[in-house]
Amino acid sequence: MTLASIPNPNVQNTVTPLAGPSVEAMFGVIMEAVRESHHDINELRKECHELRLANASLERQVRDGLQWNFHTSRNGTPGFMTPIPSSPKLHPKLSPFLSHAIPSITTTGPDASYFKPSPLGDNALTAFPYGTRDIPGFYVVIPAGGAGTRLWPLSREGHPKFLLDLTLKGRSLIQATWDRLLPLSSAQRTTVVAGPGHVKSIMEQLPDLLPGNIFTEPGPKDSMAAIGLAAAILAQRDPNAIIGSFAADHMISGDDAFLSAVAEAVEVAKQDYLVTIGIAPSHPSTGFGYVRLGEKLALKDAPNARLVSSFKEKPDARTAASYIATGNYRWNAGMFVTKATFLLDLLREYQPQLHDGLIQVAQVWDDETKRQAVLSEVWPGLEKIPIDNAVAEPAAAEGRVAVVPATFGWDDVGDFSSLADLLPAEANQPRVLGDNNLVITEQVAGGIVVPGSGRLIAALGVDDLVIVDMPDTLLVTTRARSQEVKRLVKKCRDAGHKNLL
Repeated sequence: MTLASIPNPNVQNTVTPLAGPSVEAMFGVIMEAVRESHHDINELRKECHELRLANASLERQVRDGLQWNFHTSRNGTPGFMTPIPSSPKLHPKLSPFLSHAIPSITTTGPDASYFKPSPLGDNALTAFPYGTRDIPGFYVVIPAGGAGTRLWPLSREGHPKFLLDLTLKGRSLIQATWDRLLPLSSAQRTTVVAGPGHVKSIMEQLPDLLPGNIFTEPGPKDSMAAIGLAAAILAQRDPNAIIGSFAADHMISGDDAFLSAVAEAVEVAKQDYLVTIGIAPSHPSTGFGYVRLGEKLALKDAPNARLVSSFKEKPDARTAASYIATGNYRWNAGMFVTKATFLLDLLREYQPQLHDGLIQVAQVWDDETKRQAVLSEVWPGLEKIPIDNAVAEPAAAEGRVAVVPATFGWDDVGDFSSLADLLPAEANQPRVLGDNNLVITEQVAGGIVVPGSGRLIAALGVDDLVIVDMPDTLLVTTRARSQEVKRLVKKCRDAGHKNLL
């Protein structure tokens, strides 16, 4: 034994405890977190792959539906794919701007009978509940608003996207909306809510719209004031009116499924519900709100209808993927069907000041002199709020909102990226909204080009670009950033370029 190994009784052995876990333990925790992260990423990749497959399947179904409708529907084509007018003067060149007069395409009457398969919810077949397409007592409301910021510079404040022919089929979005809804209500029961700057263009594009059926709001107050104004006026004209609100700037494919879903929503609305139409999501979109499906209502004439469990705001990509994985969520397309009086009752309960102001306006609406005076006094003070926040969300919490799940094709054309998806293109080529002869590309894939100025656009070796060339403005961005175009609009306004907006 060495001296060094002999313990010294005078020296006290102490061990200093560590302040925290050992390095090895911390490393183990980190590695476990990394493994969990890799697992989550793999699961998300798997979900995205499955969603892509489902999306491809849905696209095939939509294409098949388009072909089926082409041979069977009354108008020859469904939804926004309305026929190109026969006169060459109506479409002199490929341009999304319709500056010419559009003839009436109103038919003399609805079909004598109607029974078509509709892939709604869990029911493969849904019969239209009437002998004709017309639904007695049903009034269509088309809110036509928007500042045109997300498709700028193609759309402008004075010429927003609902006035544009974004599919180059010869009809603008609002004309396609009119075509689609006319069989349900007739021109006498189809109304439009719009700002004063758009009334003239709307009347030119919709020559069958009755002058008394366009409700002009002095300034934008969001969807609740617009729809509430129409409800208040129509309730004065017909206390039993059931109204359906459908935006002027959405694209829909599959007329039969759409009409059947609306007819089913009307049946639910008769039972004192605020009814929305939920769109089957084709991908985990972060640009749309979602509706969570609740219990079935078990209504004989509305077999697919359910309560709305809740409304969800626009989610992030991961949350959207988790929504779709459950199968219990639908896109919130902003379509609402309800009794006009019931909507006003909800408004009185949840937004009493807004309700009182709209009633005050509606009571004098048919007297133009009094109308202008009351509008000048009341309208500026009305709250600017969407219908979802104003009445739909609080009413859903009390079980007074229903949803009809539907599977027709739908898009709100919210930016240039979504617009690109709606346009045809050759493989690995950009979409062109306009004259293809004005676009020359080499090694360019994806993206969208709008040759609106009439000059040649040449692109080399750039993918997924958005190029919008107008006579007074040129926009260049990427599809991934196209949702942010409205930020540029704000900067242009701040820089004094209001004449370009």
